[in-house]
Amino acid sequence: MSKYKSAFEKLFSDTDIRINGSNPWDIQVNNPKFYRRVLQQGSLGLGESYMEGWWDCEQPDVFLYKLFQAGIEQKVSKDIAFILLVLKAKLFNRQSKSKSLKSIDAHYNKGNDLYCIMLDPLMMYSCGYWENADNLTRAQEDKLELICQKLKLKKGQRILDIGCGWGGFAYYAARYHQVEVVGITISEEQEKLAKQRCKGLPVEIRFQDYRDVNEEFDRIVSIGMLEHVGYKNYGLFMESVKRNLKTDGWCLLHFIGGNETVHTNDPWIDKYIFPEGLIPSAAQIVKAMEGKFVMEDWHNFGLDYDTTLMAWQENFVKNWGCIKTNYSEKFYRMWRFYLSSCAAAFRSKRLNLWQVVISKRENLNPYKSIREISRKNNWQPEILQK
Repeated sequence: MSKYKSAFEKLFSDTDIRINGSNPWDIQVNNPKFYRRVLQQGSLGLGESYMEGWWDCEQPDVFLYKLFQAGIEQKVSKDIAFILLVLKAKLFNRQSKSKSLKSIDAHYNKGNDLYCIMLDPLMMYSCGYWENADNLTRAQEDKLELICQKLKLKKGQRILDIGCGWGGFAYYAARYHQVEVVGITISEEQEKLAKQRCKGLPVEIRFQDYRDVNEEFDRIVSIGMLEHVGYKNYGLFMESVKRNLKTDGWCLLHFIGGNETVHTNDPWIDKYIFPEGLIPSAAQIVKAMEGKFVMEDWHNFGLDYDTTLMAWQENFVKNWGCIKTNYSEKFYRMWRFYLSSCAAAFRSKRLNLWQVVISKRENLNPYKSIREISRKNNWQPEILQK
């Protein structure tokens, strides 16, 4: 086993990461089988071994950020000795696959308790806007206000919210911009809570797939939805937007974007967090828009997602005691690894957060890009409690 440990130490030699070191980003290895397992299984082995307590780290987000910054995967691909060691580990352990864990449904427990303790009062499960914010609630309010102003909402307009989550945007836009909102979701749990949240407002929450909508809307918004569409359906998604958007309307897409075109997700994320999810690239999205839309604005604030994720992690850790009877210790470690690894990916600019405003080619109205939110007399809305 020492040869595998030596390979890891060599790999980290150009970084300030140390195995069993004293820095908060150093990893503490509790099981010597860790080294071989990660060589066999890559990111899946790294995440699963953390879930199972094979290694610990005081600041896993910093550890993973330093791995990304050091370009470890590029070093591995250039080191023939390391490649041979990886092959040897895989070839001689073909029958030692890790046991399958329970389904994703069991981990999420099909409930909203986890998200209630982790998210802001409006339960926005997407990147906040931290330009002028110093806390999660304000960052999410500012994100929603930024979206509303980018869409140039006017009283009485009809808005389609594709993938409406727990109804945060629908509530905010209807209450503070006096618009009508149709929110669609294919999550029964989200549908239930969204209907409760928006009761009494001109909001309709539907259990409906975006491909089945065939109506006219003044504006269309999609917040954190494109990551679940899949590369084979980007064209269908854009066709749906085109079909349902009025000629003089605007559409805003808020989504995570990757720097390279890929057709598969990270194995660990795919297995435990977002099954069948996929991060689109700019090339894929632009190709899907070609011939259908004009690109009016493209705004990247991916580093704000790092801040958002760390705020979620702080809430999750602080409030874990409120829900831990519903989950296992393995789930707790899984969720911490998820939040930490995603924060590291945005911090190292492996991932981006894009807000894209598009319009039909027939829409000849001028569009002005917005980055600063305009609030009259420093007005801030009264946020609905969970």
